[in-house]
Amino acid sequence: MPERRVLVVEHQQSCPPALVGRWLEDAGATLDVVRPYLGESVPGALTHDGLLVLGGSMGAEQDDRAPWLPAVRALIRDHEEAGRPVLGICLGHQLAAVALGGEVTRNPLGQTVGARAVTRVLADDPLGAALPEDCHVPQWNDDTVVALPPGASVVAINDRADVLLARLAGSVWGIQGHPEATSEVVEVWARTDLAEGGLTGASEDELPALLEEIARRQPETDAAWQPVVAAWAGLLGPR
Repeated sequence: MPERRVLVVEHQQSCPPALVGRWLEDAGATLDVVRPYLGESVPGALTHDGLLVLGGSMGAEQDDRAPWLPAVRALIRDHEEAGRPVLGICLGHQLAAVALGGEVTRNPLGQTVGARAVTRVLADDPLGAALPEDCHVPQWNDDTVVALPPGASVVAINDRADVLLARLAGSVWGIQGHPEATSEVVEVWARTDLAEGGLTGASEDELPALLEEIARRQPETDAAWQPVVAAWAGLLGPR
């Protein structure tokens, strides 16, 4: 089988590819991780078979805070125009939505945290077909996609009816949840939010139970989302 290479954009150290990276490697992909927060440059041209854009605490249009975001949005558009698969996770999902003409705002329902229930609403989709009708996924986000790009489709929603998985364009998918994150990864985000006064979706007293539920549901989460990631990897083709 020809080598399939995926460019991974990691926006901060606390948001690594983690489980999704492992699942992609299990599916036969090779990952090249670029870390622009360490001064590494986001490629200005198509160099890989696919693009994975990870999460981060910045907003999708906070270019002043993360000056590499315009290059990431441009790279998403370039991949879409070339028909090369893109997968965005949380911030990556929001970046892809904005890059393709959608809209992202603060979620009017407030911060979304914890192991959230997911309902599939579109099975006739390469990734949706791999997702169970009902499952869970960790979420940890303040912003949400409130208007999809033209022609986009909602594949799954969470228990608050937020867009959870969407096909944003022909070769572009976004996941608002964090299938890559274990409870240990989420705890770092929770403690950071708590220290910085940004934890509004739960109280400090609720954190232990919230993290315990994420850990308890880990086997279910893995079983639900690894096939989704493998389905995306199956769309990668040789350059």
